[in-house]
Amino acid sequence: MLNNIGLPGLLLIAVVVLVLFGRGKISSLMGEVGKGITSFKKGINEGEKELADQSEIAEEETASEKDKV
Repeated sequence: MLNNIGLPGLLLIAVVVLVLFGRGKISSLMGEVGKGITSFKKGINEGEKELADQSEIAEEETASEKDKV
């Protein structure tokens, strides 16, 4: 069904969306999408850092246990 949408169809959809919502509303919506993407990337980076910290702690504990034996 959606395989038949070409460039003219996409342009028509874009014009209809622009008329319905207006330029200001679309602009603010895109700003919110950008903020969401930024916070998502920040969350992923924080999660990776937390995992790296936990693996460092586990390696230190393993090394200290080997020293005790």
